[in-house]
Amino acid sequence: MTHSDIAASLGRRLIARGESVATAESCSGGLIAAALTDIAGSSDWFGFGFVTYSNEAKQKLLGVSASTLAAAGAVSERTVREMSAGALAVSGADWSLAVSGIAGPGGGSAEKPVGTVWFGLARAGGESRAFLRRFEGDRAAVREQTVQCALAALIEWLDEDVAMA
Repeated sequence: MTHSDIAASLGRRLIARGESVATAESCSGGLIAAALTDIAGSSDWFGFGFVTYSNEAKQKLLGVSASTLAAAGAVSERTVREMSAGALAVSGADWSLAVSGIAGPGGGSAEKPVGTVWFGLARAGGESRAFLRRFEGDRAAVREQTVQCALAALIEWLDEDVAMA
């Protein structure tokens, strides 16, 4: 399934619920927002996309704390949780997706090798989730896998939410 198929599926779910999503992206550089806006009519359920590639942007646009960045780094659970919470706060969306990772080819370390990506998801009301994935491949492959994984993770949460209702 392509990221366009996944984005369209996400859009259908959000329309059915009357809800919206915002994105906060670092390593994907806006590719998640691009996947969403590739879908005709996406303005009905997507209005805000933040590309916060630098730590300064994460702080200024999303309210990520300097202490989080200093202690945990940009590629961390704490950072993506703060990014997703900030995206919700600024946008007023119902859901948010945040990603921060190391797409390569450089920048990796033993602790955080190239392909390491943290994902943060949040929903209005304060509930959030975060998880780590390690992807293989070149920069383009890591970024594409990041887009697909982020969209699929939100779809999974939406489907769980429906099943619980």
